[in-house]
Amino acid sequence: MKQIFRQTKFILLAVFLAALFPGATSAHAPNQSYIFLRIYEHSIAGRFEITAKDLNRVLALDLKPGLKKDDVKPYLPEIHSYLRENASFSAKDVEYKIRFTGTDILEDGNLGDFVTLKFELDGVRDVPDRLTVNYGAVLNETPNHQAMVVIEYNWRAGIYGNESIVSLVFSSKNNTQVLETQRSATIFQGFIAMIKLGIWHIWIGIDHILFLLALVLPSVLILRRRDDDLPLEPGSMRMYWVPVEKFKPALINVVKIITCFTIAHTITLSLAALNFIDLPTRLVESIIALSIALAALHNIRPVLISNEWLIAFGFGLFHGFGFAGVLAEKGFGGEFMALTLLGFNLGVEIGQMVIILFMFPALFLLRKTGFYNRFVVITSLILILAAIYWFIERAFEIDLPLGGLVLKSLGIL
Repeated sequence: MKQIFRQTKFILLAVFLAALFPGATSAHAPNQSYIFLRIYEHSIAGRFEITAKDLNRVLALDLKPGLKKDDVKPYLPEIHSYLRENASFSAKDVEYKIRFTGTDILEDGNLGDFVTLKFELDGVRDVPDRLTVNYGAVLNETPNHQAMVVIEYNWRAGIYGNESIVSLVFSSKNNTQVLETQRSATIFQGFIAMIKLGIWHIWIGIDHILFLLALVLPSVLILRRRDDDLPLEPGSMRMYWVPVEKFKPALINVVKIITCFTIAHTITLSLAALNFIDLPTRLVESIIALSIALAALHNIRPVLISNEWLIAFGFGLFHGFGFAGVLAEKGFGGEFMALTLLGFNLGVEIGQMVIILFMFPALFLLRKTGFYNRFVVITSLILILAAIYWFIERAFEIDLPLGGLVLKSLGIL
């Protein structure tokens, strides 16, 4: 049993550190430029991403490090003309006109600044099955350069937020290729992809997992008064946790709490995704952090006796806004929105239930051990500390130095 306790503490510490100090990666590489395409039901949009150094080289510009959008504006007519001359998209002898829609700057600490040039293809009514892409920008002047075509979004094919799976690779000797748009993919494939996205998001959403953990920890215990062993009344200070006797009632209580959480986040996710309500991300993420702290504090100093479902429902409303932010980041818009919401919510529910199926039986088996009450308190304190750390960072938009200090002490930095 001591070994189980030590392993549990190790896992909690690992989760705590991963929650506070997530890593970051870059999807770009040297000597490369990119075309990201977004394939909708009746249109195609995308963006070119080219480093400022490459644009300086091929067009003799004077773009400096630390680039801002205003620094690029004077050169946009020249850049747009250059790309139209060196890039084209066509199908069945019809060439689609490139219409530029915006400019942005992508900062990369290793490779410098990328100039992002957003565009739409005019003339697309029915997306073709095969799109001929001709691309020679930078390649014609730099033989060792490569250009990558990436389908970033295609709902039917279940593609969203993709930056790593490359569809085409262009070089100076191979600058005309055919892209399969996967229009033959079915709506069912897209729906399954939304379910997978929901499952995956709940599994990598450490703040959502910690909130569920805070809710589930006391599910195998019941509060009692010290004097007469009657059920505790709200506000009483003479209380202690005792193990529940039966598996089924405790499991039903957990399912009720998680169902309330699901109903709540489904309501706000739908309202936000359909643009009925829009809350600032800073506020939403701060309250999500606060929800973990308050749910964990309830395990130490209970407030809502036998009404934990109220905590799950109340804070679940804000977790729903967090889920909506995920869909917005992935670029989901008006097409197939009902199926997107249904599939994503179903995936979140499946992901939650899998987590509960792993957590609850173990907690039930450990509930009568001597250390379980202490385990609930210690774990809840860890959750409170992590949540306060998150809340301060998110509410005040600052990066606390603790992360770097801890990683240095562990020899990671």
